[in-house]
Amino acid sequence: MHDLRRQALESGKTVSKKAQSKTTSLSTSRTNSRGNSQNPSRNPSDDEGEGNLSDSTNWSINSIDDMLSADAPEDSTEAWKQDLGDRIEEIIDRKRSSNQGREATLQIYIHILMSRYAYDEIQHKTSELFPALLKSVKADSSEKETSLALRAIALTMITCPSDHIYDSLRGPLKNTYTDSEHRSVKAVAIHTLGAAATYGGASDSEIEEIMDDLLEIIESDGVSIGAEDSGEVVAAACEEWGYLATSIDDMEEKTETAMDAFVEQLESSDTSVQVAAGENIALLYEKSYTARESDDGPASDEEDEDGYTIDSSMVKRYDVYRQKNQLEHTLSQLANESSRRIAKKDRKALHVNFADILNTIEHPSRGPRYQKAIDQETGKRYGSRMVVRIHKHGSMKIDKWWKLHRLQALRRLLGGGFVVHYQNNEVVFDSLPIMMSPDE
Repeated sequence: MHDLRRQALESGKTVSKKAQSKTTSLSTSRTNSRGNSQNPSRNPSDDEGEGNLSDSTNWSINSIDDMLSADAPEDSTEAWKQDLGDRIEEIIDRKRSSNQGREATLQIYIHILMSRYAYDEIQHKTSELFPALLKSVKADSSEKETSLALRAIALTMITCPSDHIYDSLRGPLKNTYTDSEHRSVKAVAIHTLGAAATYGGASDSEIEEIMDDLLEIIESDGVSIGAEDSGEVVAAACEEWGYLATSIDDMEEKTETAMDAFVEQLESSDTSVQVAAGENIALLYEKSYTARESDDGPASDEEDEDGYTIDSSMVKRYDVYRQKNQLEHTLSQLANESSRRIAKKDRKALHVNFADILNTIEHPSRGPRYQKAIDQETGKRYGSRMVVRIHKHGSMKIDKWWKLHRLQALRRLLGGGFVVHYQNNEVVFDSLPIMMSPDE
């Protein structure tokens, strides 16, 4: 599993220039707890493969296109139900179980919940499953078992959502990403807390509290939870902050502080951190615009630099960042990064993502993968070209940053089982309530 995680640069540092000046006092008390921490890691780039579905501790985003084009597993037998039932009993009954045995059981349990929609099979067992899984989390007896148990908690919640389980999960999950000596465990715990908030009944105010905690992690480059210089942890905090932000309607009060943190992370030496911070910046610009209302007056006929009418159906409500010109310059540099010190795949990730992000900052009505090319049939720009094909049932356009954030969060949790859950799991479909159209 660890061969999928590599250092972004030889130094492994993710500390941004501003944060370097404030880490010394925070890090002194944590020195002894870091002796066994792993080296920083990054998410595999878009060129890397889907990976083994059963390698369930890997929360990284591989190729979205590869994942979405993968057909659901064809299996007309009911054998998986019996297998799942056996694994549930093994998870609940921990007597005489070994660490290795629990790891194997959890891997099978996770694989089934990812690739199947098993609500009927587990809904009557959740009151026993959650306490049992938390025992593995709290024991933190091995990096692998703890990570698997965290992943199992998240998958159980997305399969069987609850309006009240968040209260019992919040404390243990926060303790885990704060106190665990394993950085990969911290990252998984951060993502699991986001899933717990979404599917476990957290209120808007509780979600905002999580976002504030995550922002502290980001601002300190991981130092606040004993994970300094860890791209894996800081990227997880950025990703989960962005995902949770999609559920908050009014971000005006949080925008200034958040923008300062994310702009600072554009200087990170870890590509995954830079991209996650950039995507959050694009999301904040998108959220500063809302639909035009009657008292906003008629839409203008403003044109872009090429003479095409700019979409004015959305209206700017507040300023996102005071130094917009400087931000555009930074984003342009990242979109054209050519340093040989950066791996070719990472350079490609920077080019593709930051071209999109810069386009949104300049024109907030434009979403991911926006193309200026003209459709000869309609005479209009192609617009966002990220299209998700849902097996044989249709497709949907990811033309907004909030949609991309949610898609990526679901991908981290469900992996290759995204399509199965999108078709059968109501809460997954509701996360991306997009009109589907038959493929032509």
